[in-house]
Amino acid sequence: MFESGDIVAVMVGVAVEGPYSYRVPEGMALARGSIVAVPLGPRLVLGVVWGEPRDNVAHNRLRDVAHAYDVPPLSEELLRLVDWVGRYTLAAPGQVLRGVLRSPEALEPPKPVIAYRRTRHEPEKLTPARLRVLDCLMDDMAWPKPALLGASGVSSSVLDGLEKTGAVEKVEMPAPPVVLPPDPDANPSSLNPEQQTALDQILALSAHDFGVALLDGVTGGGKTEVFFEAVADTLRAGRQALVLLPEIALTSTFIDRFTKRFGGRPAEWHSDMTPVQRAKVWRGVLDGTVRAVVGARSALFLPFRELGLLVLDEEHDGAYKQSEGFTYHARDMAIVRAHLSTARVVLSSATPSVESRNNANVGRYVHVRLESRFAEAAMPDISAIDMRTDGPEKGEWIAPVLAREVFAALDRGEQALLFLNRRGYAPLTLCRSCGHQYQCPDCSAWMVEHRFRGVLMCHHCGHEVRTPKVCGECGEADALVAVGPGIERVAEEAAARFPDARRVLLSTDMGSHSQLRDRFAEVERGEYDLIIGTQLVSKGHHFEKLSVVGVLDADLGLAHGDPRAAEKTFQILTQVAGRAGRASRHGKAFLQTYHPDHPVMKAMVGGDREAFYAQELLAREAGGMPPFGRLAALIVSANAQQDAMGFARKLLAAAPMADGVRLYGPADAPVAMIRGRHRVRLLAQSGKDFDLSGYVRFWLSSAEKPRGDLKVQIDIDPVSFM
Repeated sequence: MFESGDIVAVMVGVAVEGPYSYRVPEGMALARGSIVAVPLGPRLVLGVVWGEPRDNVAHNRLRDVAHAYDVPPLSEELLRLVDWVGRYTLAAPGQVLRGVLRSPEALEPPKPVIAYRRTRHEPEKLTPARLRVLDCLMDDMAWPKPALLGASGVSSSVLDGLEKTGAVEKVEMPAPPVVLPPDPDANPSSLNPEQQTALDQILALSAHDFGVALLDGVTGGGKTEVFFEAVADTLRAGRQALVLLPEIALTSTFIDRFTKRFGGRPAEWHSDMTPVQRAKVWRGVLDGTVRAVVGARSALFLPFRELGLLVLDEEHDGAYKQSEGFTYHARDMAIVRAHLSTARVVLSSATPSVESRNNANVGRYVHVRLESRFAEAAMPDISAIDMRTDGPEKGEWIAPVLAREVFAALDRGEQALLFLNRRGYAPLTLCRSCGHQYQCPDCSAWMVEHRFRGVLMCHHCGHEVRTPKVCGECGEADALVAVGPGIERVAEEAAARFPDARRVLLSTDMGSHSQLRDRFAEVERGEYDLIIGTQLVSKGHHFEKLSVVGVLDADLGLAHGDPRAAEKTFQILTQVAGRAGRASRHGKAFLQTYHPDHPVMKAMVGGDREAFYAQELLAREAGGMPPFGRLAALIVSANAQQDAMGFARKLLAAAPMADGVRLYGPADAPVAMIRGRHRVRLLAQSGKDFDLSGYVRFWLSSAEKPRGDLKVQIDIDPVSFM
């Protein structure tokens, strides 16, 4: 405990490398983890007491802590997590701390609820409206104002009039909890024998010790029901649970399933929440009234005090990688947090990441398998359509074989899905007269036509312009042509081929999160026959009537030279094919490909996922790639390409010599310009036991510091190579 006159180290929530020293003013008592406001330059900033100061500074040169917030201190494990993440990712600890203190409104005491109750005084004048209010208050209970107005159907002026007469009085009530505690015994899942065996393996990990289980189950295998029971076990043990989801669009359906199982909603944490909602959840997590949270990756930094379980659904998903601000992978940081909290982790996926699968293979994780679908549903039959011999006519994108299968499904009253992981109408627009190609002025990327909105858009920076009527280069009218298919072009062809089908287009461009959730609910209710979608439809959805899935460009993910291309392609093809036949209907999936002999396609068609993982692990080991090696990317950016390249060369020249480290570059990044900034990449590769974070930190400490518009971004364990 720190008291008046003591000096404390305070980590402020800005991008600084360490804590600053402040005096504790008279009458204030602080502890490690206390949240405070301190002066930093001319302004007050949020900070956290980190402990005793590391340097000796005269009292008369120090400024006082300005304010201590009346909330419990952050837990020791959370403070250690901030330090660990900062060291590992090379982010400033203050920048990581800002991710913890991202709801300043939560630090203020919650406002009481204004309510009204009846007195013994009767008003002289009783109108019908007044009578309705008094009838609602006959039970002598205090009613919150909004509820009372809603139940009685009167305006605020009626209530004000009754208060003036003394017939009702205003009282303050404590704010209700953001959610009620979930009941672990409300509606337990009926597990089949395979699911029960899987649950027993997970529960063999103590609720009060650290352990990781990889829940590796086929699509439709009932993984959610299994980890819900692990959540219930954690709640019974008196600990909090956190479930992370990769996509906010999945949240609504998942929340409904959680509510049915536990008799109440979990707290939510994602970008669609208002500041008030965030404040309630953050404070409830800190004070322990919130026992279960479902959220996006940033929920990992909520101030849990009794965290006992972390679940990552679709653990392989790239959305768990934070690529802006300080870069981190939520899967890896979740395991670190669980270790610091002596908590369990469940990594759930039908297509585990190669890293997680290897950890299970070597015994680092408990490998929990679900190899058959729930309720005896069969896995879909998967076929490859060789586009070299059985492709569609020129200008069309749906192969005849696939079109016939879609027609047959529609005739049976079933649903079909056409999948293409490319937003917009066409990936490239050019002039047939002069050959001019429309490129983003701020990025090295083509402008993508979005015909439904009438714009050309850059998918890297968001820049968009109205689709021109004439060529901007030669002035020729009506000369612009679309090259290649996007999902909107597929929807256009589907409308012509299947005019009687009730169609829906599902893409992140096609409405807000709430609108997309409504569309998914309508699909699940069977209100559409033909679904045309991007990656958004590939995971987490259960469409009972869906029997046919067609992937229009199964090779798309293999075309970019990404070291993880095979893994990513296998995962998305497995996920989207797995949407078919999840109920009693037999499912079929068709992969349109120009490379039917590629190992990924052969594994898909043969249903031999084990062969894919074995081959991919061998290839990774031969190349020293994760999980058998480590990578760190340094992206140098500047307004001018020569400045970025010149500084990158200076960085390379300053790199210390070390056994076991290879340096590649500098070279223009695959996307060489984003938002007007030129990007040059250096890549460091090492063995898996080498301290690559420490090496890069030492390297940068001895190198010239970037100045002017130069910037260096560090990505430890990169997932994307763009």
